Amino acid sequence: MYPFLRFAAVTLSERRKPRLGLFDTHVLPMRCLPNDLDGFLEMNNGRILTLFDLGRFAMAIRVGLWDVLQRERWGLVVAGSSVRYRARITGFQRFEMRTRLVGWDARFFYIEQAMWRGETCCNHALLRTGVTEKGRLAPVEAVARAMDHPDPSPALPGWVHAWANADAERPWPPMQDGASSR
Repeated sequence: MYPFLRFAAVTLSERRKPRLGLFDTHVLPMRCLPNDLDGFLEMNNGRILTLFDLGRFAMAIRVGLWDVLQRERWGLVVAGSSVRYRARITGFQRFEMRTRLVGWDARFFYIEQAMWRGETCCNHALLRTGVTEKGRLAPVEAVARAMDHPDPSPALPGWVHAWANADAERPWPPMQDGASSR
């Protein structure tokens, strides 16, 4: 189930905090709650993705994107993700979620997120995201301009390009009945 109460609490608290720059790292302190746990009493991998959602919403509020989305009647979409899981987060442990916009290409925005417990990075995600307008992707340049950022994106790191290129090679639609779609 989606953590609506956490979503409301994060939304209310982030609105009271100072604005961040578009490429600043947003930090959200959290605690692993009992409903975040799986059968091994560690944070469930699906819950990690859901909490990353909260981190992206919080960042959107702090960088001013949320106001632009409401003004333009735009939405948000995740078009792809890759996650590395490296260390457990167990019940009631505190951790920080760090979220930052890496940059964009011709179609998508790339966001990096990680959960840190002290000096230990527990997991790390790269997401390809978009802003939607009437059910279609809004042009990234239009979104950047609406946020008063007329400059081009900073150069994407090589590992982001490599991931995007590798993902473009993945067959779509996926194979069915053992037969590849390509």
